[in-house]
Amino acid sequence: MPDIPEGLWPVMLTPFRDDGSLDWEGVDKLVDWYIAAGAAGLFAVALSGEMYELEPWERLALAERVVRRADGRVPVVASGTFAGEPQEQARFVSSMGSTGVAAVVVLTCQVAAEPESDDTWRANVQRLLDRSGDVPLGLYECPVPYKRLLSPELLRWCADSGRFFFLKDTSCHMADLQAKLAAVRGTGLRLFNASTPTLLASLQAGAAGFSGIGANFHPALYAWLCANWRAQPERAMHLQRFLSIADRVVGHKYQASAKRFAAMQGVSIAPYCRVGNPEFDDEDLFTLQHLLEYEREAFPDELGPAAEA
Repeated sequence: MPDIPEGLWPVMLTPFRDDGSLDWEGVDKLVDWYIAAGAAGLFAVALSGEMYELEPWERLALAERVVRRADGRVPVVASGTFAGEPQEQARFVSSMGSTGVAAVVVLTCQVAAEPESDDTWRANVQRLLDRSGDVPLGLYECPVPYKRLLSPELLRWCADSGRFFFLKDTSCHMADLQAKLAAVRGTGLRLFNASTPTLLASLQAGAAGFSGIGANFHPALYAWLCANWRAQPERAMHLQRFLSIADRVVGHKYQASAKRFAAMQGVSIAPYCRVGNPEFDDEDLFTLQHLLEYEREAFPDELGPAAEA
């Protein structure tokens, strides 16, 4: 069984140089930043990392680089199913598994087309399982090209296969989260919530942690919340309220905004994105600056050394 610890699992950004090429030094800086902030693990080659804009060799090279830089400090997972038949996907899963990741993540929207039934999805996943050896797997309810949420019954089937250990859940509704948590209770599959507003409630319901885009802005705050919500419930609720409000800023002109915000915190990466490079006017830049200043003033203890960066 792979090591999938509870806590914060950032969906990593992918740094590029201004000419659009991969910035390997930037990758190393990001890995160190997330780990220093308290990340329990790293999710590379995800939608936040512009995975659909990467060539197949870049996906493998990126995962391998993250694993190498993490150097055993935290485990790494990475997406491994893109367009193609189950046999083709299985080959890439095996290749991704050889990079040293703890689990290869199955994109739920890439296993079956949107109109196809859960039965078709399950049959395709079974073929993938049959052809990918014993590579440990995860699941990501990726919203692009369409969002395919797993039913509790289907999620339990995945858990009972003994191959799935990680879920990045994007349902964003507590009733759905609670039903899924009940379905996998007692199995080896851990659910990580991607929704900031429901995070604290999901942790109280049994979620293993957080794996969402807000961690590319405030990784130390999310790590603190995941680690301390039981011991300091009042402070945790105060922090949850801030993160829920800040979440509305996080989604504006993302991913370029996240790269700018990381650079403001001392992570020297360029804002360039292959998915597009929106203009940032004074309102955008002042908002990011004020967000950073406010969190440093309001949560210095939770930020720790990051508050001094």
